[in-house]
Amino acid sequence: MTTQFWEKSIEFNATLTNLLFKPVLIHQGWWLLRKRLLPLLCLISFFAVLQLNSFAPAVAQLPPQPRQEIRGVWLSNNDFSVFRNRSQVLAAMSQLRQLNFNTVYPVVWNDGYTQYPSAITQKMGIPFFFKGIDGQDVIADIITQARKQGLLAIPWFEFGFMVPLTSELASKHPDWLTQKQDGTQTSISAAGEVAWLNPFHPEVQKFISELVMEVITQYDADGVQFDDHMSLPVDFGYDKYTISLYTQETGNPPPPNPQAQAWIKWRADKITAFMVDLHQTVKARKPNAIFSVSPNYYDFAYKLQLQDWLNWVRLGIVDELVMQVYRNDLESFIAQITRPEILETQQIIPTGIGIMAGLRNRPVAMPQIQSQVEAAQQRGLGIGFFYYESLWNIAPEPAAQRQSAFAALFPNPALRDISQNTPRKPTFNTISLPLYPKPSLGQRVRGYFLEVTIAGGQPRRVLVDTGSAGLRVPKEFLGNAPIRRTGQNIKEVLSDGTILEGELVYTNIRFGLLPAAEPVPVQIVNSRQCTAQKPNCSAKSGVPFSGIVGVNYFEKSLLYNPLRKLPGNLSNGFIVIGNGGSNKNGSLVLGLTADNQAGFKMASWSQQPEINSVPGKIWDSRLGKVCLTIAGSSAKNSCNGRMIIDTATINGLNEFKSASTAGKLKPGVLRSANAVKVAINGIFDYSLTPGTRDGFNRWNLSISPQAELPIFVNPGIAFFDKYDVLFDQINGRQGFRSRR
Repeated sequence: MTTQFWEKSIEFNATLTNLLFKPVLIHQGWWLLRKRLLPLLCLISFFAVLQLNSFAPAVAQLPPQPRQEIRGVWLSNNDFSVFRNRSQVLAAMSQLRQLNFNTVYPVVWNDGYTQYPSAITQKMGIPFFFKGIDGQDVIADIITQARKQGLLAIPWFEFGFMVPLTSELASKHPDWLTQKQDGTQTSISAAGEVAWLNPFHPEVQKFISELVMEVITQYDADGVQFDDHMSLPVDFGYDKYTISLYTQETGNPPPPNPQAQAWIKWRADKITAFMVDLHQTVKARKPNAIFSVSPNYYDFAYKLQLQDWLNWVRLGIVDELVMQVYRNDLESFIAQITRPEILETQQIIPTGIGIMAGLRNRPVAMPQIQSQVEAAQQRGLGIGFFYYESLWNIAPEPAAQRQSAFAALFPNPALRDISQNTPRKPTFNTISLPLYPKPSLGQRVRGYFLEVTIAGGQPRRVLVDTGSAGLRVPKEFLGNAPIRRTGQNIKEVLSDGTILEGELVYTNIRFGLLPAAEPVPVQIVNSRQCTAQKPNCSAKSGVPFSGIVGVNYFEKSLLYNPLRKLPGNLSNGFIVIGNGGSNKNGSLVLGLTADNQAGFKMASWSQQPEINSVPGKIWDSRLGKVCLTIAGSSAKNSCNGRMIIDTATINGLNEFKSASTAGKLKPGVLRSANAVKVAINGIFDYSLTPGTRDGFNRWNLSISPQAELPIFVNPGIAFFDKYDVLFDQINGRQGFRSRR
């Protein structure tokens, strides 16, 4: 929604479809053209709807549950002539309460300015204009009077990332703006010609986050709302910063087609990641604050505005949704409010429909409002009216008649209580995250790297290690979000002899876009060295440490598998799907379901004694009864071996406790004559001919009388070229599914 320039004529442009749903005054010639194009545009919209299910992941099927009904109204810039007067604020809030409204959304960020006295913008030299007639803080007055009447007051950041090019903010920070491929910095919107702050730029993100937290803190607001401008038009993102970031992360420059699917997804995911972090920041300050979103319908929002709000709902970061549906035709209105994304969302959170109550130059008759409200109510949906003054002050019917009609629409109170707004878990039963072939730092011959964001820092690709437990990263991976220090220095010795030392801390993290349900233990590595027994470990190479996320359930200390901290069903186990040795991404499938376990053959783990303070069952995930054959050795289908499946080990390896098991073979790299076969009867049968290619067929042999086990096998990362591997932490099982 945009209120500053409703009465200003706008240029007809390529985003014509958006204008069908945004009330603006258009010159008569353009209006006739739009009428002629309407059938074509409706046909385009119809086919877009057919694509809706193409993006939907597996989500939990939740039974319908009662939700607090939204009966809200936006208090826009157009209303400030009313709300600058304290007595009129009191009268307005009292009238809304008498008519059984329950929520007001006062605008606090519009046209590049805050509508409240902001210390943040004052430091930037941006003027403040919106005092009341007595010099009072209008927003404070609205929130105070709303609460006295039992109404929720949820400040509304109307402009989001949108800003006029002529504003002080844009002039002071031109590097914060993004642009189209041809260098154009503006687009035509219902607010006229506007520029766009770059949502991928860390300074822009910091600025918006600080404004949000200022409002939440300064007014102890009941929540915060973002509408369709917490987004970016699809044509934007070709500024130097974004091009560099995309190229760094993908290895290629952005495609020239702004609607290329991968380019859309990358930008939409970046906005989603910011919203996830912003949600965590808000909830850390006020856990029961309502995080509200008021977007356009999903297909339009995602494809043309990079606003993946349905994913926000599924990730559990949206507490209420009010979808804007500004239509005159009732049939078209009903088609929008019965879309699949609305049906899904209303099973999860309070869901409402934004209805146009009228504009100064385009009043809406009460019969249209009544029919739309009734259609929404019949489908269990709440209502948000745009905007306050058009409810009855600037309407085609007398004020008393309009108020009487609203009273009939809401005959009974429906008070809302934010104490009931408890944190939600994502509604995903399962979700797949990409495993990248290269890390953020250093180089590695082969590996699977998961994008992890730690303490609000930049996303970093860290090595997924199915052979160890715990998240270990260098200090530069941390952002500025709060961490809880323990002062406990811990040491971890890796299988290659690398010793990692550093402090144990707790902080918030994200796996891809998915936030952990609570702070996760992290080792901040400040020292790496080699053991005396293995002086040529990875620490000797001088390659920067790219971090390790150990996801094995064979935990030996408090620094346990961080996947245990995932919310809901997503914490019950995972599946690693390799990339076959290619440069393509693999997958980490989080959350085991009956469907994604199909085709796996299971082998059991043995249970370990409980470790203090570590919830859940602890497993010895070294598989037993492993049959090993190495040509030229005494290991001839010996089935008394133990084995671990390890993504972090590049080369396959065997460790024998006794030299007699090796026979004539000497420690070192096996040759092609020493064919290797590893099997568990009825589960898998893996074989290879040793060679010299790291991560593909190289296999090492060691003999150590100090070894804990007679025969220990680690087939290395090449095993994942032939098998998908499942880790079931609930039932203590490991599954194998052939990829041949």
